Amino acid sequence: MGATVSSYFDSSFTVTASKHLQDQYIKDIPFLKPVKGKQNFPCLKLMSFEKVENDRRAMRWGLTCDKGQCQERVNKNGKEVIEVCKFKPTIKQVEENTQDSQSCHYYLQKYDALVSKHSLWNYHAFFQIMKFNKKLFADYLNRKVSVFDEAHKIEDQIIQFVGFDIFAGQVDECNLNTEKYNFTDLDSMIKLTDDIAYSYAKKIKDIKESPAFQNNSDYELITRLERRYDRSAQAKIDIMADKDNFVVNDPVKDLNGNFRTISVKPIDVSKFAKTFFETEYQIFMSATIDKPSFCENMGLEKDDVAFVDSQKSPFPIEHRKIDLLNIRRLSYGSTEEDEVAVIKVIDRILDDHSNERGLILTSSIPRCQKIIRYLSPKNTARIRICHSKNKDGKTQDEVISEHKDDPTGVLLSSSLWEGVDLKDDLSRFQIIAKVPYPNYKEKRTKAKMDKFPLWYTSQTLTKLLQGFGRSIRSENDWANTYVLDTAVNNVFFKAQQMIPKAYYDVLGMENL
Repeated sequence: MGATVSSYFDSSFTVTASKHLQDQYIKDIPFLKPVKGKQNFPCLKLMSFEKVENDRRAMRWGLTCDKGQCQERVNKNGKEVIEVCKFKPTIKQVEENTQDSQSCHYYLQKYDALVSKHSLWNYHAFFQIMKFNKKLFADYLNRKVSVFDEAHKIEDQIIQFVGFDIFAGQVDECNLNTEKYNFTDLDSMIKLTDDIAYSYAKKIKDIKESPAFQNNSDYELITRLERRYDRSAQAKIDIMADKDNFVVNDPVKDLNGNFRTISVKPIDVSKFAKTFFETEYQIFMSATIDKPSFCENMGLEKDDVAFVDSQKSPFPIEHRKIDLLNIRRLSYGSTEEDEVAVIKVIDRILDDHSNERGLILTSSIPRCQKIIRYLSPKNTARIRICHSKNKDGKTQDEVISEHKDDPTGVLLSSSLWEGVDLKDDLSRFQIIAKVPYPNYKEKRTKAKMDKFPLWYTSQTLTKLLQGFGRSIRSENDWANTYVLDTAVNNVFFKAQQMIPKAYYDVLGMENL
């Protein structure tokens, strides 16, 4: 659908949520020119310094573009100048096809995408260029349409570019005493941010004026400090412009009660969203968004938005059955008896699917651990816990790769609700153990609920529907879905007007 819209117009951006999804696009739609992050390319400068000639070996050794310096300050004839990496081409060279044969792979693909008519981005790279480099690339950003895939994730992506995080390492580096600040008060956090910015500015000044710097200039250190100063100073400006729209989340502390990190985030991202939506037409694609809450979140006028809701799923209903088993209601106040009752049913379902792969989804890592603790030994042996970060250092992709080689393996996760493709025999059943409500104990979540009552239900419904789709990936694919938490009925009742029509048949809502 996205490619059809793109090809209809002369030029387009397509934006999706992950490298994995970019790979799917590249495979199926070759006219889209992809932009991937620096960590996906070997740094020719580092390769030259380390005398490594093989790209694969460079990647294996971690000599990637995100580690290299694209530009650095050097001292020439007593003057401080910025020197650009000799391997970096200009966008004009790529446009005119006059770049050197030994040009940086990262910039070649990025500039090739910018000069081409149709390009493919992940959200972070696209929002980065639209927020910070719009003037620099103004001649190449005039496209007719933007296609935003996985549009239900846009708020989470925007919030990465607004607000800020303060880490213990920064506070220590700036020689500040955390006891001087109130970590529950916004004004105190603004003061901390201001003090951090002042400290970095003084460090930069002192280093530049030191005799050691005059004799042996460490421009890499100066560049790092300047970046930290810029982030701190900009954070204060953003918050002071609209203090009522920002909330201080509770600080994260270590086991000894020492400060680790704290975040200040905007409640309403709608006023920032238009920065990223500047083409003549915008297409937002997702199976799990509804018009009222999406328009409210993104600051879009309802009269300016056409909403297309597929009336019926193209997948046969018998391939995507959902059984609402209504075992117990799980919440922060659940008893141990409630938890064990649900886990016993999980055990029985695993017995019923003893010769198949499957997926168990729940709401948190502690709940995953509790499921493991109470499952029978034979079913525990089938389980692979899979999160974005895992204790043994394995990535999510590595755990899923192991799962592919286990004919009766079961993935257990609180993070695989979306973005994973468990097609065909990779999963023939999935168990929703706990409804994935957002954490209302987080201050931003509570503030957002108070300001936008529909948002909390919408977020929960979206994640739930995304989970339903992890194991049924085509019209010929099939899997059974079991929902154990009785709280799902409350979600469906509150969200009746938000549920896409394609789910009406499996949820028994055809007469609504």
